[in-house]
Amino acid sequence: GITPPLDEDRASKLQALHLLQQAGYTYLTPVEADALRGNRRSEVLLFGVLEDVLPHINIIHYRGEETPFSGGNIAAGIAALRDVLYDGLVRTNEKIYDLLMLGKELQQSVLGDTKSFNLQYIDWEQPERNVFHVAEEFSVERTNSRECYTPDLVLFVNGIPLAVIECKRAVLGGQTQPVDQAISQHLRNQKDDGIPLLFAYTQLLLAVAPAENQAKYGTT
Repeated sequence: GITPPLDEDRASKLQALHLLQQAGYTYLTPVEADALRGNRRSEVLLFGVLEDVLPHINIIHYRGEETPFSGGNIAAGIAALRDVLYDGLVRTNEKIYDLLMLGKELQQSVLGDTKSFNLQYIDWEQPERNVFHVAEEFSVERTNSRECYTPDLVLFVNGIPLAVIECKRAVLGGQTQPVDQAISQHLRNQKDDGIPLLFAYTQLLLAVAPAENQAKYGTT
């Protein structure tokens, strides 16, 4: 992947970025991440990744034969993940969690029989078959607005945003601890007038201050 450019203002993120790259995450610039979601900042799924990965991690096994999911079913599976009805952040997050864990049942004709087959969004059995990205400065449009909120780092598995990391550094003379600043930013971003759609998918939030060796984590 591309090596993140060095910049003093980004020093608090560099340790996290380098660690994630060493762990197998591919670094995405803001421009690359935007391209993978069709340059629509109202979207939080990287469709370009999902469309590429899902056919590779899903094979139908039926009557001794292996058959790929149809292009139509891959598209239907992505639509089911994208179009979950928003019903408040906690309930919507629970529905998406179920989809991620259980997959989506889709009908397909195989060897002359039409059956329901399970499409998985993440290969839980063989994790190395999944694709991991870290996007920096991932801007998302606020609800009913063209203004964006921009989390520091978003971690994607197969194009699905599963974790958000806010990295802060101590401000000279500041009264608030940098980790607490990061938590406040998460809480602001999750509000109904913020970017709750991103957090409907995320399963882990981190607030880190690398220079102070401080970190806290929690669920959405």
